[in-house]
Amino acid sequence: MEGRMSLPRGPENLCFDKDEFMKADFDVDHFVSDCRKRVQLEELREDLELYYKLLKTAMVELINKDYADFVNLSTNLVGMDKALNQLSVPLGQLREEVMSLKSCVSEGIQAVDDRMTKQEDIRKKKMCVLRLIHVIQSVEKIEKILHSQGTKELSSLEGNSPLLTGQVLERIATEFNQLQFHAVQSKGMPLLDKVRPRIAGITAMLQQSLEGLLLEGLQTSNVDIIRHCLRTYATIDKTRDAEALVGQVLVKPYVDEVMVEQYVQSHPNGLQAMYNRLLEFVPHHCRLLREVTGGAISSKIYNDKFLKHFESYKKHCGFDRLDSDKESSKEEQFNEKADIVPGYDFLVNSVWPEIVRGLEEKLPSLFNPGNPDVFHEKYTTSMDFVRKFERQCGSQASVKRLRAHPSYHSFNNKWNLPVYFQIRFREIAGALEEALSDTLEEAPDGSSFCLLATHMVWTSLVKCWSDQMFLPLLAHRLWKLSLQILARYSVFISEIPDILDMIKPKLEMIGFKNISCIAGALEDSKTSLSACVPTLNNRIIQDLSESSFAYLKSALEVPRLYRRTNKEVPTKASPYVDSALKPFYRLQNDYRDTLKQPMIHQWLEGALSESTQKYYETVSDVLSSVKKMEESLKRLKQARRTATSNPVGTNGGMSDDNKIRLQLALDVEYFGEQIRKMGLETSSIKSFSALAELVLTAKDQATTEPS
Repeated sequence: MEGRMSLPRGPENLCFDKDEFMKADFDVDHFVSDCRKRVQLEELREDLELYYKLLKTAMVELINKDYADFVNLSTNLVGMDKALNQLSVPLGQLREEVMSLKSCVSEGIQAVDDRMTKQEDIRKKKMCVLRLIHVIQSVEKIEKILHSQGTKELSSLEGNSPLLTGQVLERIATEFNQLQFHAVQSKGMPLLDKVRPRIAGITAMLQQSLEGLLLEGLQTSNVDIIRHCLRTYATIDKTRDAEALVGQVLVKPYVDEVMVEQYVQSHPNGLQAMYNRLLEFVPHHCRLLREVTGGAISSKIYNDKFLKHFESYKKHCGFDRLDSDKESSKEEQFNEKADIVPGYDFLVNSVWPEIVRGLEEKLPSLFNPGNPDVFHEKYTTSMDFVRKFERQCGSQASVKRLRAHPSYHSFNNKWNLPVYFQIRFREIAGALEEALSDTLEEAPDGSSFCLLATHMVWTSLVKCWSDQMFLPLLAHRLWKLSLQILARYSVFISEIPDILDMIKPKLEMIGFKNISCIAGALEDSKTSLSACVPTLNNRIIQDLSESSFAYLKSALEVPRLYRRTNKEVPTKASPYVDSALKPFYRLQNDYRDTLKQPMIHQWLEGALSESTQKYYETVSDVLSSVKKMEESLKRLKQARRTATSNPVGTNGGMSDDNKIRLQLALDVEYFGEQIRKMGLETSSIKSFSALAELVLTAKDQATTEPS
């Protein structure tokens, strides 16, 4: 309805919106109540009568415009019922034919759906049968390979070739992968349960053969065996089993042999020597594994001795790798890359976890923070070992995997750095507090400072950032401690004048005459610290000003208190003025014995000047708004030619606008009286004279304007 019908436009000065009448939830009481907030009932009635006349005129014009259509409406509908009756019979026949066709089509669709469902069921059963056939075929094929391999080994024990064994395992692993896939897809089938023991036997045999073959390759340093074995592990998705096996068989015995707590504690550099031996494990014992997985140079080209010289030459010259074009053809390079088995990281998943396990089990005292000096040495040595181990990883991706490994986090979390910091904190804070609490002693010989207190402050700061104490993970705590040391020294400096006056007679009594040296040193420190006073004063003044103006801005609410509320003429200041003055009273009363009176006056004058400036801007905005509203209402009344001379008056008394002006004047006068009671002159408060003149003009207008 609202989209098709539009009401005629009325005068622009109507007190309501014509579209309100077209809303579905239009309510008369709400409409009148809303309009009364803007105008009086007389004006609302006049506007409604004016718009009512416009509606009547528009309705008459609409009827006159379409009068012929209104008159001919009944004539145009003659015979319409007979025409409709003639259409009912063919429409009924057509409906029966459509329903019959729909029924036939539905039956056909249902029959097709049934056939499709049966075919889908047959297809699923066929796939199950095919998967079971594949399972049986894979089991039989693997068993046949094993049987033929066993026959060959019995017939020719002397010609047993490890390479052939590796190739056979790769064939078995490929077939085993297919077997596992089809077995998972056929889960729950009765025939699979019968074949499962044979599958378990194949799995155990394959696992045992792979472990034995990998150990044989590692013991004999046979690259081909290791390559075939690792490729087989990758084929059956058991790379983590191979890494775990290397960790247990190859890494663990070496770690247990190297990590001896008695040796580490009895030798001066025992921990460093132990870490050096652990770092030697990778180039000496993981060379073949890194070569096969892409982390080393092929042993077919270089022997061990030449490899060491070559690595030293590379480090000296800054090369990461040798240009292999001069040593081999493109075909050989392709073959070398093809022989690399990806997917393994033995340093991260085999070597590092075993090292961490050994440190935690064999050297539990390593992480003890009881002796901070020893703890710092152990920690820095251990972190240096970690950095060197990361360099052996060979790639950024490997380093990222190492840092994300759970054992890496476990190793870092073992170091109780918060306890170490607390011990260091007590050492520094205790010595510093002792130096600051004693009498003013001279600094030790050779110090660049005169006082022991200053010497200890500087020594403490230097110690925080020295190589013997600093740890990167504690940088934030050491920075906080440095600030605390400086803050404590600031308190000490502020107390020095009283202390000097107190001890000066006693120093003279014992014959100490070099007081000027002490006084000069204290004066220098006091001068440097006094430079911070202006900043502190500005901050205090700003906080006081903001606390006061948070209440003074309530002057914006004064118009709301008097507009159309019929309140009496104001005779006293608003409550917000007292609230705004509370921060100044609190400063003057609570800190009278703590602060000097000139300092309190300085803060009061500064804060009152800032808050008064903002108060002046607020009051000026309110008075301007009142004046604009008053002039607007006057022009509106004159346009309607009403006889009322006071636009906002009620019952012939003072107008609401004048009440607002008078209230603001009372507030400012009271504000000035309280400033004078604080012992301050309003002339010393910036912007107060302008504020007083502003409200005085408004007050004169309110009291002289006729009611």
